[in-house]
Amino acid sequence: MEKRLAGKVAIVTGGGTGIGQGIAIRLGSEGARVIVDYIGDPAGAEQTRQAIVQAGGEAHIQAADITVCQDIENLVDTAWQTYGSADILVNNAGMEHKSNFWDTTEAEYDKILSVNLRGPFFLTQKFVQKLRAAQRPGRIVNISSVHEDMAFPGFATYCTSKGGLRMLMRNLAVELGPLGITVNNVAPGAIATPINKSLLADQPKLDALLKNIPLGRLGKPEDVAGLVAFLVSEDAAYVNGATYVIDGGLMRSYHEQ
Repeated sequence: MEKRLAGKVAIVTGGGTGIGQGIAIRLGSEGARVIVDYIGDPAGAEQTRQAIVQAGGEAHIQAADITVCQDIENLVDTAWQTYGSADILVNNAGMEHKSNFWDTTEAEYDKILSVNLRGPFFLTQKFVQKLRAAQRPGRIVNISSVHEDMAFPGFATYCTSKGGLRMLMRNLAVELGPLGITVNNVAPGAIATPINKSLLADQPKLDALLKNIPLGRLGKPEDVAGLVAFLVSEDAAYVNGATYVIDGGLMRSYHEQ
């Protein structure tokens, strides 16, 4: 594989599973040295690191809870201490929780918004502070969702967080562009990952969803990873302030059953 990212250093949050794992492996295989962030059990992150090494790359795993500002600071500092810089930030870590709007608790709201919006806000801030101090350009990609635009009844907290992430991206693209820092979102649709394990186990529900996807299949982490690799490469040097939807056509054909 072409080493488009040779000499670059990337931080990928939630890199021990699902889409984050796929992204970290792809960036590592294209030559980036990768800081693989995880929370909880390090086994998945270690699998990611090993896959990157097997692909001829280099990676370091780091535990960091992006809802904790001290962990955020440690994560970015680790990249600079380990590899001397950080050029790429992928805000991938996220979560969802189904709850009728009228039943949603304050704790549920705070948790979802903290992981999906507050975490990327302050991690990006720390990342940008380091770039500004070093007078370096950079690339930021947020893993958003089709639900930054598309309604999802029962998931008001998730949609709110992703809608906020869309506006944060747009604002930062304007504010950080003069510093040589690009900011873009990738908005996946239905991807076969652990976050969708209940869907994958419910065949009738899965079949109904697949009927709404023109390509007739769920996406794979590798599909998303390829798009992220493009956005952080020189091929996307003039891409800034954009959301790239990757959903097999779902948004164009979706309708409630």
